[in-house]
Amino acid sequence: MKVAVFSARPWDETSLEAANTGHDLEFFEARLDRRTTSLAEGAEAVCLFVNDVADAEVIERLCDLGIRFIALRSAGFNHVDLAAAGACGMTVVRVPAYSPYAVAEHTVGLMLALNRRIPRAHSRVREGDFRLNGLMGVDMHGKRAGIIGTGKIGQVVARIFHGFGMDVVAYDPYPNDVIRDMGIPYVDLPTLFATSGAITLHCPLTPETYHIIDGEAIAQMEQRPMVVNTSRGALIDTAAAIEGLKSGRLGALAIDVYEEEGDLFFEDLSDTVIQDDVFARLQTFPNVLVTGHQAFFTREAVDQIAATTIANLDALARGESPGTEVTTDFHG
Repeated sequence: MKVAVFSARPWDETSLEAANTGHDLEFFEARLDRRTTSLAEGAEAVCLFVNDVADAEVIERLCDLGIRFIALRSAGFNHVDLAAAGACGMTVVRVPAYSPYAVAEHTVGLMLALNRRIPRAHSRVREGDFRLNGLMGVDMHGKRAGIIGTGKIGQVVARIFHGFGMDVVAYDPYPNDVIRDMGIPYVDLPTLFATSGAITLHCPLTPETYHIIDGEAIAQMEQRPMVVNTSRGALIDTAAAIEGLKSGRLGALAIDVYEEEGDLFFEDLSDTVIQDDVFARLQTFPNVLVTGHQAFFTREAVDQIAATTIANLDALARGESPGTEVTTDFHG
């Protein structure tokens, strides 16, 4: 099968070629959007990453080119218009799991780095400044952590928090026995917001979770918590988060994703002026830590993403179901 691979970086080419079973993979560094759809001419499938755009207009153009399959190199699929794909007869497949440990460990790494002011301490030491002023953190042991979303990643985070001796509560519209068996109670969102000193987000972006952290949620945060998001940027209303940071209601923020990241992340913008004023404002806070969508980025995860992507393409080429299809009635 001929496959147009968009948003391809060197690690994508290396891992996909290593896993390839004979597909004709053509790699494009460009993101898929309405301006780049023509690059897929002659292919049967497109292979997309998180910031590629597959809205209704793009789907229609791909359909006109004869594209039959969309293979996502991600678990999330909010960047694909599933209704439009279904109307064109396209099959959309994804990578439902790769390494929950990669994302979970990065989540906790962000929390530790922000709590103990590690980036600031590192910068000071490099300049010969060994003062401790402004570097005091808090013990995580004994604090309450609220986990929103208890799939595989949320479960790993819960185990790590237990290892720290934290008191853990969770919210998920679809509770599971793995969390219950850890002795972790499910609570409603207002309770989680009001009682947690740290809140981590591990849920997909859906109409129900869009801006799940908004002004109303932040107003309920009585413990001035640290919020950590390694899932999807639009789970957080960034403008509301900025107001929460200014008022002190939001104690700290660590994000690996950003709701307008499509024009920023995965690019070298070091010699340009970033035009996103909201993002620039975020960067001015000493209690904000941002990484550029790297939580997934471990060797094990990248290799598993490639292996699952190729397995999906193998099944589609044989006319079989890979079991990873996404449809408009998908609920996880």
